[in-house]
Amino acid sequence: MNIGFIGLGNMGAAIAGRLLKANHTLHVWNRSPAGARKLGAEGAHVVEAPDDAFKGDAVFSMLADDNALSAVLLDGGVLDRASGESVRVHVNMATVSVAFADEMAARHAARGIAYVAAPVLGRPDVAAAGKLNIVAAGPTAALDFVQPLLDVVGQKTWRFGEIASRANVVKLSMNFMLAAAMESMGEAAALATGYDIKAGDILELASQTLFPGPVYQGYGRLIAASAFEPAGFKARLGLKDVRLAIAAAEAVTTPMPLASQIRDTMLEALTRGEGDKEFGVVLGRAAMRRAGR
Repeated sequence: MNIGFIGLGNMGAAIAGRLLKANHTLHVWNRSPAGARKLGAEGAHVVEAPDDAFKGDAVFSMLADDNALSAVLLDGGVLDRASGESVRVHVNMATVSVAFADEMAARHAARGIAYVAAPVLGRPDVAAAGKLNIVAAGPTAALDFVQPLLDVVGQKTWRFGEIASRANVVKLSMNFMLAAAMESMGEAAALATGYDIKAGDILELASQTLFPGPVYQGYGRLIAASAFEPAGFKARLGLKDVRLAIAAAEAVTTPMPLASQIRDTMLEALTRGEGDKEFGVVLGRAAMRRAGR
């Protein structure tokens, strides 16, 4: 297929690389040109403007947040200049707010372009291996059309209906559970170290008994080792997702007291200059700091 790709940070570049290796024609654009040059060396067509990537059979976007996506596609007029004749489907893989996802779906429909929300579960190394879990929602025909592309970058696509924003609700719910797990690991480690028990020992026990799986195993190791960098998932992005979950909850009158606590913890972490460090480890450090350790 002829594919556009907008947004080539760590995750976007990994996903775009998978599509390129599957022999699709790829037109790529990034706000920082350096992010596109590596893919250009691998055979992608590096374009000068996002309009040139917002064309073809499908366009993928992986921008940081609502503001970034709005700045590129809405404020820059890219979507206003596009139509169903220039691009068939827009697959937005970023984690954005529920309200903004609804707005984007309406704006695309007005231009005759199908809009699919497809946020992902997994880190950049998982994306590079094509093992992401993809949470998707949008018009069935559009999802069916891009499913072969999603199969290239993910091991499974979990569909949640034709309302695109439902995929964002699910992703925010999953990211909240991830943050809650990391908060609990940090507090448990702080408790154990108060009795001269190594954080790594209790977290290893948890990951191999009560809580087997990638979250407790992977983040448990990072928290125990205080591995703040390199950050696969930056604290400031974790805070963004928790805030979006709280906003979505408020819209349907759903209290989330733990989410509010984690938000406040992360706000304090940002005042300490920890925004670009690993999200889970920052939560672990905050728990230790509260305990005076």
